[in-house]
Amino acid sequence: MERTLEIIGNRWTSLIVRELLMGARRLGELRRNLQGISPKTLSERLRELEDRGLLTRTLYPEVPPRVEYRLTEKGRSLAPILEAMREWGSRWT
Repeated sequence: MERTLEIIGNRWTSLIVRELLMGARRLGELRRNLQGISPKTLSERLRELEDRGLLTRTLYPEVPPRVEYRLTEKGRSLAPILEAMREWGSRWT
């Protein structure tokens, strides 16, 4: 349990994963959908998730450059955990 919380125990991290469970997102989309997150925090959390193998960052060689983030299989495996957390929060709060 501690190892899982180490990864998704942070508010923003779990919300980023929730967003990416709906499909690939660009940085601007994530920033819009995660109101209140600072650009620095978003970048740090995305980097942490990439380092842990939970998401991939794809840079498209366009002008201007386009970057997309998407969950890996490992990242998508968090779906049932986040769903259980959502259900518990809906029921008990």
